[in-house]
Amino acid sequence: MVLGLAACGSKFKTYNGPEVTHVVVKKTERKMYLLHHDRVLESYDFDLGFAPRGHKYEEGDGRTPEGTYLIDRRNPNSKFHLSIGISYPNALDRMQARERGKSPGGDIFIHGLPNGFKGRKGPDWTAGCIALTNKEIEWVYAMVKDGTPITLYP
Repeated sequence: MVLGLAACGSKFKTYNGPEVTHVVVKKTERKMYLLHHDRVLESYDFDLGFAPRGHKYEEGDGRTPEGTYLIDRRNPNSKFHLSIGISYPNALDRMQARERGKSPGGDIFIHGLPNGFKGRKGPDWTAGCIALTNKEIEWVYAMVKDGTPITLYP
């Protein structure tokens, strides 16, 4: 762990280290990196949606978006352990979905396991989100602030 992390019995951790200036997600590698400029502070393995290849185009397709978005919200009372939101869909995503007569979907999050679930669910079980372990999402929740850019690569 990076210096500046402090744990207690709560799911809400305290982080006083270098600012996370960018989150990078490499879907094929199943690796997420928390960066302070060009320095990796933390890296995590993760699970994706049930159809992990390709950019998310419409609601219910099981895909995770690709491109650059922002961390735009957090939900401490999520149906998952904790969750932080990704600003999908953007204007282009909405336009492309509209041209196909579809809804782009939304509610794409980085989150932990479903509340009450123990263990790991297995590979690629979400509806298009990025799933971490509960302990990992606690640190990401503490380290990554709203407004942080997130780039998701194939």
